[in-house]
Amino acid sequence: MHIILLGAPGTGKGTQSKFIAKKYKIPQISTGDILREHIELKDAIGKKILNILKNGELVSDDIVCNLIYKKINQKNCTKGFLLDGFPRTITQAKYISNLGIKIHFVFEFIVPDELIFQRISGRRIHIQSGRTYHIFFNPPKEEGKDDITKEQLIIREDDKIESIKNRLKHYKKNNNELTKYYLEENKLKKLKFFQVDGTKKPDIIKKEIETLIENKN
Repeated sequence: MHIILLGAPGTGKGTQSKFIAKKYKIPQISTGDILREHIELKDAIGKKILNILKNGELVSDDIVCNLIYKKINQKNCTKGFLLDGFPRTITQAKYISNLGIKIHFVFEFIVPDELIFQRISGRRIHIQSGRTYHIFFNPPKEEGKDDITKEQLIIREDDKIESIKNRLKHYKKNNNELTKYYLEENKLKKLKFFQVDGTKKPDIIKKEIETLIENKN
């Protein structure tokens, strides 16, 4: 099974992708995770990516497509995969199509901008362990500090307000074209495309997605 999750940053794709990956035993391939892996490795591509994100820009199609290609050709993807946050442009969508990989489901998460700002700007990360917190929804016991180590929490560069504004601007610029592309693919019955209300509680969204995937009609 090959599944794509679309949506602006902060729409809940990451939460639902973990559920889908576990439920259907397919690996989750997150563009964001791949980019952060390289940033933490501080390799050549990681340094390049970090500079791009600091400016609130999107990483180029060439870089992202090459990294995704390497991931989907690994052994654990032979029975399927879930793409979280890819494709983000029509070029990336056509890239996947040109690889001859059949996509079964595309879910697009819809959330108002105001809620996206609240969700993303409130994130806090314990960089050493990867533990995440949120100042509104999942605050640490002690403000600004990790619950276990008491080390300082950080705000990721791409979670800062100016960066969020730029990410949303770029997302919207590409999204209309991307949505039209998948609506057309849906019309041609090449895949199933659904829009998901990302403002609902995660458990409700989870059940809705499960029903849509398992509905054979």
